[in-house]
Amino acid sequence: MLSKNQLGFLYMFLSICAFSIMDVIVKWSVDYPIGQVLFFRGFFGIVFYFFIIPKNRLHDFYITKRAGLHFLRCFSGLIALVAIFIALRSLPLATVVSISFAAPIFTTIFSIFLLSERVGIYRWLAVIIGFIGILIITEPGITNLNIYYIFPIIFCLGLSYVAITIRQLSTSEPVWLISFYFSLSITLLSFFTIPQGWIMPDFKDFVILSMIGIFGGVANLWLSQSYKYSEVSLVTPLKYLALVFAIIFGYFIWNEIPTIKTLIGALLVIVSTMIIFRREIYNKNIITSKTVND
Repeated sequence: MLSKNQLGFLYMFLSICAFSIMDVIVKWSVDYPIGQVLFFRGFFGIVFYFFIIPKNRLHDFYITKRAGLHFLRCFSGLIALVAIFIALRSLPLATVVSISFAAPIFTTIFSIFLLSERVGIYRWLAVIIGFIGILIITEPGITNLNIYYIFPIIFCLGLSYVAITIRQLSTSEPVWLISFYFSLSITLLSFFTIPQGWIMPDFKDFVILSMIGIFGGVANLWLSQSYKYSEVSLVTPLKYLALVFAIIFGYFIWNEIPTIKTLIGALLVIVSTMIIFRREIYNKNIITSKTVND
């Protein structure tokens, strides 16, 4: 019988594997329009969530009193998703994953303005270290800046706001409802791209493309389960296995070898996010301790 922490580790590992496989399929799908790939991500995500909605909620599962916040979560999530899809198709897999680790840095900045949170010297130091890491990876002003480097950064910005809205929504909304509305918004957006010309996939490609939605759906569920069973500070370091998987998949499938600057920049970004996570846990413990003492 696994302990809660062991279950948390297991779910986090499974989540990382699922997200990594989804990233590989998205990169592989370069012959299909992005809008069509979005359809598979959204539609099959919806199908997956219908299997986990509680049976007693099937007749009214869609009811919410926070439609506005759901809209903001979906809008920012769509921006992030489209950006990461473009980046995955245009840049080395390890480079995209490395930059995507910077999302907590932007979340810290947004939390100051949107949640009125106080950020101390350690987290500001982490933000500076993270931005140095991003600069090393992208090399703006040193070499010809590839315009596609901007898309992983847009992804981080969008994902950061998603984290803020989910933090607010999760106080009253179930995880599956938040995810369902996002998958629905992806599907609806994809329909607007039909005039650009979709390609009829053969059976093999249809199955592979559908895996984008299925792996995306189960990855989000496993990630939530991981945080449910274990402390964030314990399982978060496992997230960086995604870079190892990206290097392995990138090398064996596309013959991509990460540069030294990518690895150094990724290390700085990882260090900065670890500082942020540790400070969040420290501040949480301080608040809990004061509450107990009071």
